[in-house]
Amino acid sequence: MPNRGDRGGSKTRARIAEVATELFLEHGFDDVTIAQVAAAAGVSKVTVFSHFERKEDLLLDRLPDIADLVRTALRERPDGTGAVETLRRAALTLADERHVLSGLSGDIEPIMRTITASPALIARLRAFSHEIEAELATELGPAFDGDSTLAAALLVAAYRTVAVETVRRRLAGDDLADLATTHRQRLNRAFDAVEHGIGGHSGDSTQE
Repeated sequence: MPNRGDRGGSKTRARIAEVATELFLEHGFDDVTIAQVAAAAGVSKVTVFSHFERKEDLLLDRLPDIADLVRTALRERPDGTGAVETLRRAALTLADERHVLSGLSGDIEPIMRTITASPALIARLRAFSHEIEAELATELGPAFDGDSTLAAALLVAAYRTVAVETVRRRLAGDDLADLATTHRQRLNRAFDAVEHGIGGHSGDSTQE
């Protein structure tokens, strides 16, 4: 596993991901090899795999940030704030900031097109959904007043549904400002649906 505490290692990791992304956008994900990425980045294949477990992670290198965000939001939430409301607020903050993880960043359409054109990348995203479900269920833990596994699955499915539709509409050419407004509205509806579906444990309220 990569040593993320190593500043030099972090710079190397970022450089490899940057070079790999450029190659994937230019040639397509499936047509670029790890050897080509290593050569372009000026490192060995061993070095690439010391920072990335799989080829897909070279392009999807921000996925671990989602797990970090979920953990931080839940662990640092104010007393009396439920899990659904906490994650709603985190998702809305990403949208308002046009964070890359929201799908609303202005310059990520080429990456979106590369992902949707690659079955391997789509499969990796699906696998990650299961991984983040498990992470979320663990964070909710035994103190959660309900079925934490079910709650995690519903929360991930709700966010994924909104995100997939946002990507579809971006690639269809929808106006980004209008889409950002709709994205926020759909997030609120999605989290409302989860809250009511597993209701009674958090006392969350809708944020319009």
